[in-house]
Amino acid sequence: MNFPIARPPWTGLGARLESMCRKAIFDFKLLEGVESLAIALSGGKDSLSLLFLLHAISGRGFPNWKIHAIHVGGEFSCGSGVSERFLRGICEELKVNFISCTSTQKRETLACYSCSRERRKLIFNAAKEVGATTIAFGHHRDDSIQTLLMNLLHKAEFAANLPKVLMHDYGVTIVRPLIYIREADIKIFAEQHGFARITCQCPVGQNSMRRHVRDLIEHIEELFPNAKENLSLASLQYGSQKAAIK
Repeated sequence: MNFPIARPPWTGLGARLESMCRKAIFDFKLLEGVESLAIALSGGKDSLSLLFLLHAISGRGFPNWKIHAIHVGGEFSCGSGVSERFLRGICEELKVNFISCTSTQKRETLACYSCSRERRKLIFNAAKEVGATTIAFGHHRDDSIQTLLMNLLHKAEFAANLPKVLMHDYGVTIVRPLIYIREADIKIFAEQHGFARITCQCPVGQNSMRRHVRDLIEHIEELFPNAKENLSLASLQYGSQKAAIK
């Protein structure tokens, strides 16, 4: 079986995405002192792009990280619904340690909040077992904008996805190396390298509040063409100011 692998030498887009990923790592000091790095690998375009980019960067201007890809499967679980064999094959080709966890979620009790909490606990525990207390998630610029509006409208909080978050209660640090990258560019990158066919299979996520907020942002952008860029810049500047104060 042939597995879709993205690695240098890149096309123009691939080189640009690697540069933006490197910039995020440098700007926010995401991986200082890190030797063993975990990646949350759902199997969708975002997490696979993250895997390919970090694998390409490793040992090239940065330490040669020991990379662990952690996948959470199960009867019902947020993600692409791709087979474990498919993801394991990609990781074997890249010489990345593949770790599989199983979610207990059932259709009758499936909800975004409880599913997300369980998935994160499984990923955190699996990462710590292999000594990787820094975990990279594939949240991109558009994810961060959606989180910003959800928090602002629901809780009156101006809070987007931070590039780096120390999870004190769990003893791990979450990093988001794709925070500068547009989802549209990730889609094109995935198409170029043969993994764009993979989409979210969650029966709840298709009608989630995040999905509605995503549609709202698309409407706002029709009125304000620079809305996404400006929201992203505002959230990152605010996050940097909060981090500096701490």
